[in-house]
Amino acid sequence: MKAIALNQPGGTEQFRYVSLNTPVIQSREVLIEVKAISINPVDVKTRSGRGLYSRLAGENRLILGWDISGIVVETGNAVTELVIGDEVFGMVNFPGHGQAYAEYVAAPADHLALKPANISHEEAAASTLAALTAWQAIIHNAKVKAGQRVLIHAAAGGVGHFAVQIAKNAGAWVAGTSSAANRDLVMSLGADQHIDYRSVRFEEAVSNIDFVLDTIGGENIDRSLLIMRKAGTLISIPTGLNESVTQKARALGINGYSILVHSSGSDMKALAAMLESGKLKAHISRTFPFDEMADAHKQIESGHTAGKVVVTL
Repeated sequence: MKAIALNQPGGTEQFRYVSLNTPVIQSREVLIEVKAISINPVDVKTRSGRGLYSRLAGENRLILGWDISGIVVETGNAVTELVIGDEVFGMVNFPGHGQAYAEYVAAPADHLALKPANISHEEAAASTLAALTAWQAIIHNAKVKAGQRVLIHAAAGGVGHFAVQIAKNAGAWVAGTSSAANRDLVMSLGADQHIDYRSVRFEEAVSNIDFVLDTIGGENIDRSLLIMRKAGTLISIPTGLNESVTQKARALGINGYSILVHSSGSDMKALAAMLESGKLKAHISRTFPFDEMADAHKQIESGHTAGKVVVTL
């Protein structure tokens, strides 16, 4: 099978297309013929030597990627929920060695869900790591409830555009920040208020916020604390809250911390139900063929991607 290995950390020139044997699955795994792969900022960071690279540097052959959608072609002898021919999607082995940049991927069956028939493999692959991050932050960690006020930073981004939809589905009032160019996208997701971060300081636009999902980091965290209610929750995705900011949050009676998304078949099934009902939709801004993986990474590196970038096989 064709796969993309990483020679060493660096730029996209470190990608190497290789021919490998099809993976041998374990008893609780399935073999998936991959149809689409989603690319995330963590892919780019890990490729460059940051992100999860330190965890994976000891791998004999490092193959990036975690988000896939495809067809089950083999099942382990302990797998009962999935059968050959099932169309499935999920985030595989995160934060471990996902090895998704390949034509075939061995995946734990309990990291996957059946792909709804009403969405494409591209849409399914897009609705994995980013959607899981939003789901786990909003539903499991913050436990957002109906009537609460929520602020989503970078609401047109990969995590952000799913977060707006998930928070709205939970019954929250939602504001989202983005550039003016992405206002229509953010509002189409169900946001109650859009804030153009280039022309308006969000502190002057919203107040009494119960939950903030920060996907930017830095001073954004400190500024967000100023608009929050006591006992509110701030979750930061890209940068863990350093101790001084944690202390500031605690002094204000606010819960502030970071999370790392993890693979979960049960969460994928919850997302699948939302996708099937139309309550959740993936916005795909660019699609690239497998042979143009470098271009997909460069698109993410631009920092100006609305929604998701997907690679097809």
